Amino acid sequence: MTGPRWLAPLAALGGLLVLLPLIGLVSRVEWPRFWELVTSEASLTALGLSLRTAGTATLVVLALGVPLAFVLHSLRGPMRGIVRALVLTPLVLPPVVGGLALLYAFGRRGLLGEQVGGSVAFSTLAVVIAQAFVAMPFMVVAVESALAARSGRHEAIAGTLGASRTRILLRVTLPALGPALATGAVLAFARALGEFGATLTFAGSLAGVTRTAPLEIYLAREADPASAAALSLVLVLVAISVVALAYRPLRRAP
Repeated sequence: MTGPRWLAPLAALGGLLVLLPLIGLVSRVEWPRFWELVTSEASLTALGLSLRTAGTATLVVLALGVPLAFVLHSLRGPMRGIVRALVLTPLVLPPVVGGLALLYAFGRRGLLGEQVGGSVAFSTLAVVIAQAFVAMPFMVVAVESALAARSGRHEAIAGTLGASRTRILLRVTLPALGPALATGAVLAFARALGEFGATLTFAGSLAGVTRTAPLEIYLAREADPASAAALSLVLVLVAISVVALAYRPLRRAP
């Protein structure tokens, strides 16, 4: 379906709003030194830490976000809207607010107490927690939307044949949710990889421990802008690849 012609110039402006910053970033990359910059010790350490923590956070999101989506889908009435709003809150929270909330929950003087919180905050574990906190809504939204699109007919048939709820979940529902699980996972990974504000507030910026690639870019933007631009381009390429992988039509679940 095509819209009126006056939408075209507005669409062009919207496209430019997205493309111009990317073009500006590419224009600042020192291409003769690109490989040298992205393979420097600081860049590789930060990028490696980002990949490891984002991967771990994605596993956490899979393990916790999928059950959360199922429970949310099963709720009815006003409670469902309230729980959904709470679960999706990390999507709209200012990053520093999310970091403070994590610090007050898991920090040395947080809800967990000094003995437990002291070993969590400002550690690699804190990076994983911060990344999982901001990435969880992506998995929940993807899975809950897929569940809402299902009729439940296959689950009902399996139930009449004597299958237990666990067997139905593992053999019928989860395989049908494969595309949604993949989409949620790659989007959660991308969000975790780009996390900055909550990580800085909750985990700090310790080289090799909590200094992820976004934090390395932030610190290098004044002292070494060429390195910051090169590493930024790497993250842009990773983000584009992840979005290209995730943004595809999902098969309508039976």
